Amino acid sequence: QVQLVESGGGLVQAGGSLRLSCAASGRTFSRYDMGWFRQAPGEERERVAEIHWLGGHTNYADSVKGRFTISRDNAKNTVYLQMNSLKPEDTAVYYCAARAGTQYLYWGQGTQVTVSS
Repeated sequence: QVQLVESGGGLVQAGGSLRLSCAASGRTFSRYDMGWFRQAPGEERERVAEIHWLGGHTNYADSVKGRFTISRDNAKNTVYLQMNSLKPEDTAVYYCAARAGTQYLYWGQGTQVTVSS
C-alpha cells in the first residue's frame, strides 16, 4: 500500500509559478506510475500529468502542455509538479495518485491551488 501527502499549494498571481510535491510512503513507490489530477468546484476531476515509474515517459493534458512539468525522485519517494505561467483557470484542488495496473488506486488528500487574475 502507498500513502501520499501533497504539499506546495497556495495563492499565486496569474503568470506566477508553484511547485507541488507529493511524498509517498512505502518501499515500492518506485514501481508505480504516478499522476497529478485536479478538480475545480462543480467540475469533473481532470488528469493533468502522468509519469512512468522509470521516469522516462510523461503525458500531459492539452490545457497544461508547455506550462507544467511532472518529475519524480524515486530515491526520495517524491513526485513533483512544476507549474509555470499559471492562469486563473488552473485554480483547483490538486491530487497526486499512484497507479497499479490500469487504475489509480492510491490518492492523496489534495492541496489547494488558487490563481488570482
